[in-house]
Amino acid sequence: MKPFNDGCAANDEFQSANSNMQRGELVRDLLRQRLQIPLLPVGSLKRPVLDQLIAEALIPRGVLFVEAPCGYGKSHAVTAGLHAADVNPDGFRWVALSEQDNSPSRFLTLIAIALDLPEASESSLQGGATFSDALAMMLATLERQSGSPSRTLIIDNVQNLGNPAVIALLQQLMSDLPACLSMVLLSRRALPFETHGLELESRFRRLASETLEFSRSETFEFYGQLLESKQLTSVAIDNLYDMTEGWPTPLALYRRELIRHSELKPVQETNSVECFLKESVLGNLTSTQRRSVRIMAELELCSDEFFLALAPVMPEIGFVPSQAMEHGLPLKAMPGRGRWYRMNPLLQEWLKAPVMVGQVERMSYASRWFEERGQFPEALKYALLAGDSDAVVAIASEGSEALLLGQDTASLLRLRKSLPNQLLERSARLKIVYGWVHAIGGQFRQARALIDGLEGAKAEEHAARICALRAFILRGEGKVGPALEMAERALSAGDLSTQGQLVTQMVRSSALCAGGRFTEARDANRAAARLAREAGDSGSEALAVYAHARIELGKGSLKHAEQLLRTGLDTAMHELARPAKIGETRLQLNLVLVLWHQGRNKEADRLLVSCGRHAERTRDLGLLLAMSVRILMCRAEDRLNDAFVWIGRAERTMHAWQVDEALFVPVLEALKASCWLAQNQVDSAAQAVAKLEPYRQAGCVPELFPMMPGLLDCMDVRVALARGDSVRARETLTGIRERYEAAIPWGVELHIRLLESVLTQEEKGLNAAQKILAAVVAEASREHFISPFVELQNELQDLMTKGFAQIASGPFKDALGRLYRIQPETESAEALAEPISDREQGVLELIAKGLSNQEIADKLHISLHTVKTHARRINAKLAVRSRTQAIVRARELGLL
Repeated sequence: MKPFNDGCAANDEFQSANSNMQRGELVRDLLRQRLQIPLLPVGSLKRPVLDQLIAEALIPRGVLFVEAPCGYGKSHAVTAGLHAADVNPDGFRWVALSEQDNSPSRFLTLIAIALDLPEASESSLQGGATFSDALAMMLATLERQSGSPSRTLIIDNVQNLGNPAVIALLQQLMSDLPACLSMVLLSRRALPFETHGLELESRFRRLASETLEFSRSETFEFYGQLLESKQLTSVAIDNLYDMTEGWPTPLALYRRELIRHSELKPVQETNSVECFLKESVLGNLTSTQRRSVRIMAELELCSDEFFLALAPVMPEIGFVPSQAMEHGLPLKAMPGRGRWYRMNPLLQEWLKAPVMVGQVERMSYASRWFEERGQFPEALKYALLAGDSDAVVAIASEGSEALLLGQDTASLLRLRKSLPNQLLERSARLKIVYGWVHAIGGQFRQARALIDGLEGAKAEEHAARICALRAFILRGEGKVGPALEMAERALSAGDLSTQGQLVTQMVRSSALCAGGRFTEARDANRAAARLAREAGDSGSEALAVYAHARIELGKGSLKHAEQLLRTGLDTAMHELARPAKIGETRLQLNLVLVLWHQGRNKEADRLLVSCGRHAERTRDLGLLLAMSVRILMCRAEDRLNDAFVWIGRAERTMHAWQVDEALFVPVLEALKASCWLAQNQVDSAAQAVAKLEPYRQAGCVPELFPMMPGLLDCMDVRVALARGDSVRARETLTGIRERYEAAIPWGVELHIRLLESVLTQEEKGLNAAQKILAAVVAEASREHFISPFVELQNELQDLMTKGFAQIASGPFKDALGRLYRIQPETESAEALAEPISDREQGVLELIAKGLSNQEIADKLHISLHTVKTHARRINAKLAVRSRTQAIVRARELGLL
């Protein structure tokens, strides 16, 4: 039998590479020149979190796999991480592979050189050993070296390996790493073998493009110099991040161009970025594959099934989206949405120009494909892109516009500007459809203008649909009573579609919840959930779960709300092969809100990153909620500069989206006031509160922020307290209850009672205030509702410090102690006015074991009377009245 290294089958393309003939051509000195660690570029961004992830993976026998498309800074990230790990640079061994390294003997020689091993592999192979044996001997030699220092072997460009024999050696190397070695692999593609065994051994960690790409804040930091010199504005950097989604190399190339030439161009039109996309990203594709990628760029979201369905109107297919992603192109699988993929916006925009022949036919075909599957927004979007007026009108007439709820309508809103007015005038249903699109996007004035233009017979024909839309608009504007009235009119009309009834019931549920009528709200929510199931609309079903969770939040049932949201997310994630829907994002955002209320900031932060990006990409108004939670987290962590940066970004985003100011201005002004108060800038806070006065008087209850009205009043109380005006603070606080009566959300109720405790301390003294505080803590602890204590930290600090000892022990008290930086007082037996004697100590220990007085007397050989005397003295010295209290107090003092 011939040895493994003699080659494979006669038709194996790597037969010559696997033969012994290659070994004589290896020149170790030349290969040694390739073992160089990449230099970090000047002005590179410091990324401590990423550095820590890399450093934590460098454990003995550990493997770190960094997989990302071209341009994600894999090499630079690993280099920075290695330096940050405080490891001796002499312990780094960097091997950059090329396609010429697909010879097993050449690969083994590179590894031997990197690990400072003698030329054992060549001699062992000449003796008839297999490549696997040679590698095993190399690793055994490394293991036997006494006092061998720890090393890290970095193998770059793993995607260049295609020879099965070399791939098998790499897999063996990973599995059999000696204790003195850790390993880092860098590749544009997934590894061609399984790694779950190493993962289960906690020896394998994977970093993907989501970890390597810049966050929005990192992008701002990266362009800080250009921002300070006013060469770029904050708006420009925001847009740049949206276009690149934090793709490091295009961002670095664009910054370099601006520093050198200062001529401002769109990033996709910059010479160096164009060369990068053309040569590095697409350079190794065939012409057929390039055409396929350009067609993918025409489509916002794409699955293999959808792409193959377009075959009749496409040139030859080079590969499908899943293959393109596996090939190392910057496509992302949409989480929880089956096998749907989305291309990086920068590459997508660059590939769209010039327009490919046959685009109109492809858009029409795509529209019909989605229409056949009942996916109304996508069908309408592609009909608009195809410019097919008849199809647009037909889809608007046949589909239910209420199906838009829970869908990604961002693309439809972007297409609004190119929509001919005569087309809107031609179809009343299309006007109603775009009324929904504007309303879902927070553009209530534009939505109302469209339906106000419907008169006469058209208005009568679509009266129920118009009422449903008006109810949705009124609820979005926070007008609870009028929204309820309009929703009732829509439902009583009797000719609403299932989807129309569904959305109207959801409006009713939200409005009733805002009014504190939770039982009625739950009934409306049940009706909405039933209609969603009947319609088979999982997006609306997810929104029904979201609405139920909001009811529980209003009641203060955080734990039940979390259970609902997690169950809803689990259900949504199991629906495969469909485009993105807004319902899941709303579930995630409200889960973030629950986590924030409970002080679980790390969990909230991780979830915010993913759902915030999706909300931004789909133009979901839930982004305002995501940004608000981010601002609150920055404020809680005393990062007030970051909080104001986020407020500015939220303002710019809402203005760019043309959202009605009534929807976001009160939210952001209230957040500004909160941050000003945290900085003790009372006048600035008062100015922000003054801007809120019209919104307070209007009494609107925003759908996304049902606690807003009460919190605005509480903000007025806080400003009065900061100014020392306790009389005005008391008047305002009393007025809140009179104004809202039973319609106060539980979170606002906690705020009111905590402010009550602060005022009571001034008016009636510490003892009365402590009783109120202890009662509020006891109630909040049941749901671990800690966010009001975070928000009111400045106001409560003195009272909390003085009254902390009166609060019942438990996890919630511990969390409050950490928040307010209060160390629990630890008492000792020395604190007793009269110490416990040795005899009494013996009796006390037996009492703690549960022995009766007679049993103690028998045990200590003393009389029952003596035991009772000792017990009375113990109780007196410990200032307690019972055995149980004595045991508890003794343990507190360390006597037991």
